[in-house]
Amino acid sequence: MKATAFLPGVCGLALLLLLLLPFNAAGVESRGPLGGYHWYTMFMFGDSFADTGNLPRTNCRSSLSRQWHYPYGTFNGSRSGNPLGRFSNYLVQPDIIARMLGRLVGPPAYKRMVKHYCDPSGMSFAVGGSGVYEVPEKLTTLAQQIDNFERLIKDRTISKWHLADSVALVAISGNDYSHINSSDVDNMIALIKKVTTEITENVQRLQKLGVKKILVNQLHPVGCTPWLTRPTNYTVCDSRANMGVDLHNGHLSINLRKTMNVHILDLATAFSNIVNPAPGKGSRLAKRFEHKLTPCCESFDPEGYCGQLSKNSKRLYTVCKNPDQYFYWDSVHPTQAGWEAVMKQLQKPMLKFLTKEH
Repeated sequence: MKATAFLPGVCGLALLLLLLLPFNAAGVESRGPLGGYHWYTMFMFGDSFADTGNLPRTNCRSSLSRQWHYPYGTFNGSRSGNPLGRFSNYLVQPDIIARMLGRLVGPPAYKRMVKHYCDPSGMSFAVGGSGVYEVPEKLTTLAQQIDNFERLIKDRTISKWHLADSVALVAISGNDYSHINSSDVDNMIALIKKVTTEITENVQRLQKLGVKKILVNQLHPVGCTPWLTRPTNYTVCDSRANMGVDLHNGHLSINLRKTMNVHILDLATAFSNIVNPAPGKGSRLAKRFEHKLTPCCESFDPEGYCGQLSKNSKRLYTVCKNPDQYFYWDSVHPTQAGWEAVMKQLQKPMLKFLTKEH
């Protein structure tokens, strides 16, 4: 949804006035984690886990525009839903974090904002399918997203008021690794070192630009996504892929261990507690999902995608009737219920980090 147009330079004043009111931009009371009124301006960077609508909305759907078409955003599988530009059946990670901080949904997409206007809730620069380095689709990289962010700071679209209590999410989910042979261990390790180093440098760059606190996603257990469990009829995770995830997360933790005001979101554990718990274990949250490795929206073709149509507009996929019972929405992305279950596990340490004086 596009915001109402504002004149250049008015954004900071408008935000200051809003901060004096006990309601958030969505018109609901915004209470911080400590129970009092608190405001966080959120800035999102990364890929489809954090994208709230930056990819172009086109009439012709593709793997990179499907989030604007049925069945994305329909929540319960009915045609009455309205696609939101998110890679899920409804809300995604930034929306769940925003709700934990007192808002209704995550910040709007950078590409869908009026020039010289920054929403009081912040902005998402994340682009579905992107990575740290340039992927084959030549999407906006993490560094280029931060370039866009820096440009808005320099022209004062993003003011000091936005940065005063700012929180950034850096969500890199593995697109840099999608085109490398996982059996080539030496090249994989070398790439992991490069990717995690680049993430670290971009996190530090965000801090230099004035972001107060930064949340950084660990890599989730990629080997348990339907994309890689489909060959075993959605029964077994790919251990080689998950070994690469462990290496990525280990290097990332080492790189960031001395960086102040950064909190790593342990997606690896939170996902695994639900979709791949240790033998004899399993969280209560896992029990709510009847289907943990099977996607709600499944393509007929292993190389296809959810929402794909044939040349004569025939569906090339199936959609479940009860998304809330599925952890995964499509071949790689969680359902809203999946994201809620993941972030519920991470909520307490995240809020403790955000409310800690820096």
